[in-house]
Amino acid sequence: MATLCRPAVSVPEYVITMEETLELARSRHAGHPQLGLALRLIENTGVRTRHLVQPIGETLAHPGFEERNRLYAAEAKARVPLVVRRALEDGELRATEIDVIIYVSCTGFMMPSLTAWLINTMGFPSSTRQLPIAQLGCAAGGAAINRAHDFCTAYPGANALIVACEFCSLCYQPTDIGIGSLLSNGLFGDGVAAAVVRGTGGHGISLERNGSYLVPGTEDWIAYDVRATGFHFLLDKRVPGTMEPLAPALRSLADGHGWDASDLDFYIVHAGGPRILEDLGTFLHVKPEAFRHSRATLTEYGNIASAVVLDALRRLFDEGGAADQARGLLAGFGPGITAEMALGRWSRTP
Repeated sequence: MATLCRPAVSVPEYVITMEETLELARSRHAGHPQLGLALRLIENTGVRTRHLVQPIGETLAHPGFEERNRLYAAEAKARVPLVVRRALEDGELRATEIDVIIYVSCTGFMMPSLTAWLINTMGFPSSTRQLPIAQLGCAAGGAAINRAHDFCTAYPGANALIVACEFCSLCYQPTDIGIGSLLSNGLFGDGVAAAVVRGTGGHGISLERNGSYLVPGTEDWIAYDVRATGFHFLLDKRVPGTMEPLAPALRSLADGHGWDASDLDFYIVHAGGPRILEDLGTFLHVKPEAFRHSRATLTEYGNIASAVVLDALRRLFDEGGAADQARGLLAGFGPGITAEMALGRWSRTP
């Protein structure tokens, strides 16, 4: 049984508060006809602080796509090794025992992927498989867990390393002033996370079943418009309502496993915004307290894209975990509109 071990998470040192975000919106978009609406939407996110890879003055400047992407690569190489080492320690593995590295990121581009750099610099075997995932956005955290589960099922005894690296602030576009863009400017943050999935042994979530679901006809609800200036984030106003079609997919996955999605012991889900959590609780008939870890990530770090699920899980570990054999659900949501879902039991005995 593949076991998802304790994630390691790191956020950059530059911090911006909700109050500073609102003041920047007021000063930079004073004449915007929908400024009042944008301010209310930002306040309603519940985000109190976010972390950035650069000081806010440098974040607000746009030196061009080339420089932005150069900075992405440099920051990834500077920040990812720390969380990888901690994840390996928490999983009680050495780099030489990793069989596949699954790297997820949607905020910059490298070819070869950072996986090649990690193998060359951190002692992973040259035979380590590489699986970079770049276009699943926030859902990629759940996808990485599921692909690691699949790999360890296909190769019994193998071990996987998951790495999520998201520098959302490098996608800031000063000329994008639509309501969706202004909301995004107050919602997304930067963060790096890593976790080991062990084919045998380990302490954490023993993964039992996974699945995916795409809501038909929603490809343009969350998207990138790629221009000379880089990635321009497109966010449709219908996105907050996506739990209505996705909650039945979560319930169906649990039903197929003989579980009731309304009666599980823990829930680790992507917190794209407060309404996502509110609606999911409503449609699954789950109390708000069940999503406390996801809500804490949103409050303290903002939406850190694919790293949210790993950080929420880290918080469950920090709380002391769950009872042995407690049943739980993990889920990431992103472009498509796509849900990547997993079921597993808490395992206290390596």
